[in-house]
Amino acid sequence: MEEKLHSFLQSGLLERYLVGDTSIAENLEIEHLIDNHAEIAKVFEKLQDNLEIVAKANAVEAPLGVLNKILESTKEAPKIIAMPRQKTPWYSVAASIVAFAFATWSFVLYQKNQALNNENNIVVDEIFDLRGDIDKNNSKLDALALQLEKLNNPDSKKYVLRGNERAKDLETVAYINPVERTSMIDVVSLPKLSEDQYYQLRVELEDKMVSLGALEDYQRTLKPIPYMEDALALSITIENRNGEISSEEQEVAEISLKDK
Repeated sequence: MEEKLHSFLQSGLLERYLVGDTSIAENLEIEHLIDNHAEIAKVFEKLQDNLEIVAKANAVEAPLGVLNKILESTKEAPKIIAMPRQKTPWYSVAASIVAFAFATWSFVLYQKNQALNNENNIVVDEIFDLRGDIDKNNSKLDALALQLEKLNNPDSKKYVLRGNERAKDLETVAYINPVERTSMIDVVSLPKLSEDQYYQLRVELEDKMVSLGALEDYQRTLKPIPYMEDALALSITIENRNGEISSEEQEVAEISLKDK
């Protein structure tokens, strides 16, 4: 029985009964328990006292002398009658407290929901960023696999260009496949030049030299270069950006393409 009474006190029915939030059947059950169990009656009395304290704290006192002025205006004998202190009914105060608590809890839930939405948006953005990174890495891996496939092709020939006295640390490797008609270059090491100079890759044909473009430090990345039919040799020269022809020997590396 004690366990049943304890469960009843923890259920909140007494508080709901005080604010008029119980059904007729619940009212009958609660009133029966109050009448027959001193412990419940004591708790109910304490709840009433607490509500009474809250009601008194929110009571509104009428201004003094209001009634006297009314009596004077009706020519009755002047009497000073003190208006009794009025108080807000306890159930109104209780309802206000419940409404305030509900509004507060709703605001807290709204803030939590907003925080969860923000976190969810952050997670979604991170997932998209990860997908983008994965796609980029997959593209790089695919490109690397394709390059390796070309390098391992038995038809591909490897040509190493090393620098002369003017560019001792220069080293570049060209891969040429005459069957697939493709060419790639790997810049291993490229000594720095002054700002007004640059390296140029050239191919020697039977009757002329053809520029294949500026040679840059690609950070050990294989780069495709134009395939030239009947090429005799590859060479690297130092050129002036202003177009002036240097009086010094321009060529710093060369290799024949007909010895393999």
